[in-house]
Amino acid sequence: MSRIRYTRQLPAAFTAAGLVLALAACGGSSTSPDSTAAAAPSATTVQLDPNADLSKQSLSMSIWEGYSPPDLPERIKKDLKFDLKIAPHATNEDIMGKLTTGQDTSFDLVFVSGQYAQALNEAGLLEPLHPELIPNLANLYPEAANLSYDKGNVFSVPYTWGTTGICYRTDMVDAPPTSWNDILAPKGKAVGKVLMMTTERWLALPALKALKKSINTTSDADLAAAKDLLLKAKSTMLAFDDTTFGTKVAEGEAAMAVAWDGWCPTDKPKVKFVIPTEGSDLWADTMVILKSSKNKEAAHAFINYILDPKVHGWVAANILYKVPNKAAMDSVDPALYASYPPLAMTPAKLLEGESIIDLGQDSVKYTRLSTEVQAAQ
Repeated sequence: MSRIRYTRQLPAAFTAAGLVLALAACGGSSTSPDSTAAAAPSATTVQLDPNADLSKQSLSMSIWEGYSPPDLPERIKKDLKFDLKIAPHATNEDIMGKLTTGQDTSFDLVFVSGQYAQALNEAGLLEPLHPELIPNLANLYPEAANLSYDKGNVFSVPYTWGTTGICYRTDMVDAPPTSWNDILAPKGKAVGKVLMMTTERWLALPALKALKKSINTTSDADLAAAKDLLLKAKSTMLAFDDTTFGTKVAEGEAAMAVAWDGWCPTDKPKVKFVIPTEGSDLWADTMVILKSSKNKEAAHAFINYILDPKVHGWVAANILYKVPNKAAMDSVDPALYASYPPLAMTPAKLLEGESIIDLGQDSVKYTRLSTEVQAAQ
């Protein structure tokens, strides 16, 4: 089975200042890291027809390359009777740039990570969901309605979810890692063999969690302390790597890596994944409908189709990320759980992680931290 890759990484075409302006335009004022729910969208003003003739509509969407079944357009045409056009995006920032800078994308539906869905909603760009048109919402775990960026799934539907931990080779560490400090200050055989991410929120995560701080903190003191830890860690690192860390661990080039759970190749000999004792994050990738869409019934029908266990089960079995759909997870071959133990993580365990939320204009603080840590000699 091929392992599908995509990245939340910042593309080179975006300057830090440009990205912050885009997100500030989406998020408006700074979001409090202590908030327990995303801002509620405006009241629904569009009346949708549950009996609409979908064959008279079409759907244009953007999703990460390889993040959906390759024959999805053909299946949608056969089962829902409308045309589906897919325009892939490489990163969250890629699609956000198109949506927040006035480009006429004509997208009806896009896939973005949770904090970006929150930002789009706060900018008034999303259509509140019409649950009566998505009966398969009933397939979601109850925990899927408790995500901090969108309590109650008001404007987004989670597609995949997971966490971040340490992916490591059992034969290249003196002892199994248990703490983020094992990444930040490795010992013995692991020295010089550690990989960390550059993607802003995930670059800061190990240090903030080691300091017992929120991964959504906007405190200058917290971020300064995290920066100090990260600068010290650079002397014991192998490299920064957001895309090939799993391969490097599997092949023995690296001993440990900060890793998204689905990207740790635990099917390979001597490779394991662990969530450090200080805790981690809970990330989610979501489906959202744009307020500008003229095909809102088709967009709702599409989301309902994705939430069918047979369709959503493909995602878990092929992308190797958990989906927040119990029936879909129950359909996964048990042998896959044996090869990829992170797939067996329960929703309750996932919700022990801290949901990443949009920080509005304070996002610039994480951009600055990432830039300064990477640039330091």
